[in-house]
Amino acid sequence: MTTAVRQSDHSERPRPRLRAAPAFVARDLGRVIDGREVVRGLSLEIAEGEIFGLLGPNGAGKTTLLSMISTQLAPSTGAGWVYGKDLVHDRDAVRRLLNVAPQEDAVYPVLTGEENLLFFARLHGVAREERRKRTAETLDLIGLTARKDDRVATYSGGMRKRLNLGCALVTAPRLLLLDEPTAAVDPQSRARIFDAVRALRARGTTILYTTHYLDEVEDLCDRIAIMAEGRLVACGTLAQLLALSPASEVVELRLRTPPPTVAPLRALDEVERVDAVGGEVRLYTNRAQQTLPRIYRALAAMGQAVVRTRVMPVTLDEVFFELTGRALRD
Repeated sequence: MTTAVRQSDHSERPRPRLRAAPAFVARDLGRVIDGREVVRGLSLEIAEGEIFGLLGPNGAGKTTLLSMISTQLAPSTGAGWVYGKDLVHDRDAVRRLLNVAPQEDAVYPVLTGEENLLFFARLHGVAREERRKRTAETLDLIGLTARKDDRVATYSGGMRKRLNLGCALVTAPRLLLLDEPTAAVDPQSRARIFDAVRALRARGTTILYTTHYLDEVEDLCDRIAIMAEGRLVACGTLAQLLALSPASEVVELRLRTPPPTVAPLRALDEVERVDAVGGEVRLYTNRAQQTLPRIYRALAAMGQAVVRTRVMPVTLDEVFFELTGRALRD
């Protein structure tokens, strides 16, 4: 069951006005592979025109979910619809509505960048009179116009990743599925991909964005879903997800020596949680300023010397760990 989202005091960044019709709907969607439930009873809606982020550690079921939405895999249980078209019964109609930029590059090294885009435009049925126009627009969007006549074999990894995105964009999909689009790319290509994603949102394209990078969903996504072990465990805006944490602040301490126990710290009023690794101790609270003197007194009684203190707001990283019991990049 998806975690209920309570109200938050965190300010939310402006979001685009979303149209009422959902781009994607899942109801109890599931998939069994080799006897294992990879996706379990997943229900969600993605509004038309939003960037919807999907977070989860390796093995959470994100790629399998994308494969079902793109009709590459049929659901074992439940049902799903893309703009009202059924994933199983209307496969051809669904495929005309969306496109996928997969995690692995799906471009042809022996062709030029322009030839790759023209090939995929033709493959997806883009009218002949539209192909060159869309190809030129896509090359400009992904920042490869100057290299359009070079063979892809000469491209850097980041350039190939941008072209991989372009091959999905050239078909002008209403729903775009991005699977780890910035994995292992250089900073320049990462920035270009971000710019392209924002430009697509401005045009009204709906984007489902999976990533291992928390800063990407924080910067780009209107709403974020968290998956773990095939289930959807939380869904909401960034502010709503942050509000799921029982604490709003983290006190990070570096001690001169590792403490033999943190039990006295856990016993302090208004300390919600304590994590310790070696000489690094993190305490979660809602009142850091008022709690710090008590923390210092407790450490002094334990014979512990504080080398450094930092106070930070709780981040999505901490919320993710609380909800799943795992770090995102485990």
